[in-house]
Amino acid sequence: MTSIPMNTSSFFPLIDFSGVFAGAMCGAIEAKQSTGYQFDLVGVVGLGFISALGGGIARDILLQHGPPLAFTNVRYLVIALAGGFLGLLCGASPGRRLGKLLVPVDAAALGFFAVAGSTRALAAGLSFLPAMLLGIVTAVGGGSLRDVFSGRTPRIFERGEPYATVAAIVSVIFLLADRLTGNAEISTLIGIIVGFTIRMLSLHFQWNTKVVR
Repeated sequence: MTSIPMNTSSFFPLIDFSGVFAGAMCGAIEAKQSTGYQFDLVGVVGLGFISALGGGIARDILLQHGPPLAFTNVRYLVIALAGGFLGLLCGASPGRRLGKLLVPVDAAALGFFAVAGSTRALAAGLSFLPAMLLGIVTAVGGGSLRDVFSGRTPRIFERGEPYATVAAIVSVIFLLADRLTGNAEISTLIGIIVGFTIRMLSLHFQWNTKVVR
């Protein structure tokens, strides 16, 4: 499947799959709720698919260790499709409760993706800074590609929620914990918890980045 060993974290498949599912669900819900475009079934599920797998594919292409995992492990495709179709349920009256899960699911996805990206970079033998950058790419890549395919500037480049900043913090915390403890499982849990907490706090207190003039 891939030449990169996964010994860095036995949690890697669970982390990556969780991020993919959450990313697909969030992407599909956002596409369905779009007021600027009228996406059909293919559009909603397709944008969910891009949100889920875009960051991981970009990460694996940059690593250049064989084909991206999403193309060598069919479970990625199945999980992304499942998340995308589940996102279709949100917005209708039976799915309103499910739609409310978008906020915590999105917060969890950020931590999952950032940790998964840094984990895979470490497994490829990369050092601290490249591992941090690939963690960020994995976390924000899918959403950025979704925005591009939706015909708009990626939101991570505009004033708004500090998504990329939180992803950077998660990657740094995970990498520092991994270096200090030497325990990938503990480091993984710390990174995910920190990412979820900061993301939820930023949404609750409406923290936004500032416009640079």
